[in-house]
Parts: sequence; C-alpha cells; structure tokens
Amino acid sequence: MTRATSRFFVLAVISLTLSACDDKPATPGVGAASMPQRPPAPVQVAKAITKTVPIYIDEIGTCSPREFVQIRPQVAGKIMELHFTDGADIKKGQLLFTIDSRPYQAALDQAKASLAQAMASKSLATQQLENAQAAINAHAIAREELENRQNAVTIADAEIRVRQAAIETAQVNVDYCTITSPIDGRAGQRMIDVGNVVKANDDNPLLTIQRMDPIYADFITSERNLDEVRRQSDHGVLKTLVWSPQQSESQARQGELTFLDSTVQTGTGTIKLRATLPNKDRLFWPGEFVRIRLVLAEQPNAVLIPVVAQQVGQQGPFVYVAKPGPPSPDGKPSTIAELRPITLGQRQGDMIVVDKGLAAGEQVVTVGQMMIMPGGPVQIVPSTPPAMPTTSPTSQPASH
Repeated sequence: MTRATSRFFVLAVISLTLSACDDKPATPGVGAASMPQRPPAPVQVAKAITKTVPIYIDEIGTCSPREFVQIRPQVAGKIMELHFTDGADIKKGQLLFTIDSRPYQAALDQAKASLAQAMASKSLATQQLENAQAAINAHAIAREELENRQNAVTIADAEIRVRQAAIETAQVNVDYCTITSPIDGRAGQRMIDVGNVVKANDDNPLLTIQRMDPIYADFITSERNLDEVRRQSDHGVLKTLVWSPQQSESQARQGELTFLDSTVQTGTGTIKLRATLPNKDRLFWPGEFVRIRLVLAEQPNAVLIPVVAQQVGQQGPFVYVAKPGPPSPDGKPSTIAELRPITLGQRQGDMIVVDKGLAAGEQVVTVGQMMIMPGGPVQIVPSTPPAMPTTSPTSQPASH
C-alpha cells in the first residue's frame, strides 16, 4: 500500500467514527443547565440573645493572708512545752509556747517583798509624823523635826511606787513566759523544739501564723485602666470575681476591691490593687496564683452568641446567619447561610458579646461552618445528645 493510499484510509476511519458519534441519541438531563445542584449543608444553629453583662478587666494575681504574725520571744529562757501542732488551726489567745518562768517568778516574789518592806517603812514614818505633830502643838520639838518627819513619809510613798513598778515589770516577764496567739489563723512549721534556749526579741521567729479568712487577692493592672477604675470606684465598691486556674469561670468567688495604690509603678506603668473575699472553706491559699476579674460596670441589652459560632477571615470576625432563602423548585421553603461581618465585645463564659453586625433573635450557625458556601443552602438539624453507655464504666465482667 502506498503512502497516499494509507493516508486516505486513516482519514476515512476517523470520518466514520465521528459520524457514528454524531448519530448517537442525546441522553436526557445532561448539560450545563441540568447539572445536579450541591445538597444543603447540615448545620446546627443558635439564636442570638440579649442580656445584661459585666464590663470587666481580667488579670492574674496571687493570694495573701489577711493577717500575718511572726511569733518571737520577749524574754530569754528555755522552751519547756509546746501546745500546738504544726499546720493546725489556731484561735486567738491559744497557748503556744511555755518558757521557763522560775527566774522571773523569783524576781516577782522579790519585788513583792520589797513592796512589803516599803509599806512597813511608810507606816513607821506616818506614825512618827503623827507623834511629831502632837509634840509641835505642845511646843515639845522644833519645827525642823516636824519637817523631817513629813519628808520621811514622802520618801516612803516614793519607795512604794518604785516597788510597785518593779512588781509590774516582774509580772510582765512572768506573763511573757507563756506565749499565746494574737490572732485566729493557721500555724506554720515551728522553728524550735522543747529544750532549746531562746533570746528576747530574737531575729528568728519561733512560728508564723496566717489568717486566711478573709483572704486578699493582690494584682496589678495597666495605668491605662486607672482612670476608668477610679471613675467607677467613685460610684461605689467594685465587685471582683476570683477563681483558681484549676476552676472554671462559673466557679468564681465574689469579693470586693478594697485597695487601690496611690502610686503608679515607675518603669512598668502598672498600679497595685487588692480584692478581699471570704475564704472560710480555705478554697484559696496564700501564695496561690489566681485569675481575677474586676467588674467595672454593666452593659444592658447586650447581644450574645455562642463562642463556637464566631469565625475569623481575612476581613476580621464573622458569623454565618441562617435565614430564609428562595423557594426550591418543588415549592418548599429553603434556608441559606449569609456571611455576616461582626464586631465582637468581651467574652462572657461560653458566650461572647456582638457589638455590631447582629440583632437579637437571629440564628447563627454553631456547627457545620466548614461545609457552608456563603449564600448557599443549609439544612438545620437538631443537636444530637451524647449517646448513653450501655454498661456502667465501673461494671466488671461476670466471673465464670
């Protein structure tokens, strides 16, 4: 077969193939106009609600005791007894330590004896003065003798006061030999044992006691918040909410702002604040880190949505709003998802405030955002409760 004949044969085959393709009947429903549409995306929704919410400042702080006392001896001597347990709850006036009081008791007894001696001397001087007054009336003694008797009584009075002061001093030293707690609180670890000798006003404390109810929550905030804090505190006591990192925000304990420092810290631009809150159950511990929310004011009629509804795009935060769409070809109502830019406010637990872009009552998509095309159809489905376990997690298989 020549090259020309071969070329003619190939062209004829191609022509017949194309003719056969053209003669096939068209399949109904196929074409650009009849392409199947994407099914509605299944989503879950929640309504935007209105509520009065707090306007607040969140900070991190530490707890500190309401009162902190270091127990130091005020007299020297040997520790004879301990009357508490390390870490125990202590009541005001409770006996803690006993110091050997025998030297101080001896000094007290000596001072009392000296007082008795001085009182006897005064009694004698008084009697002699009375005798001198009788004698002067009879012109039996000189005036100078009478004055000497009067001076003797005055000196005896002074001696009595000196002896009384010595008794008081000795009694104080005896009292210092029994050390009691000046406050209600919790004892720390003792720093000395029975048998050790202590010095008066020693630098090392014998024990520390901390009052934990109420308790302080100390924190700092930026000076840019100072004007607002001052303005709101002028209207009344500001509320605080305090919770530990192991707790949720809903478990926060309420207290009050009781201290605002008078000086902004140079270099850091911060100011110290202190909240006071009840702690009878010892929920908070001195030195513990806590989260602190200082409530400045309240925002009425704030629009809130679940936090899970917010999305973030290149233009900022947005939500998908489920709203009625055009009816379907079969006449049934439809729902579409509108992409709505919003301006967010402060978070309120599992909810967040929407300052702009959304009205109360509108439905926002909370689950299924990844399947949505902006303006596309959606199908609202109810939230599915978690499946209940068929067996108890603590049940054991039956033994055979």
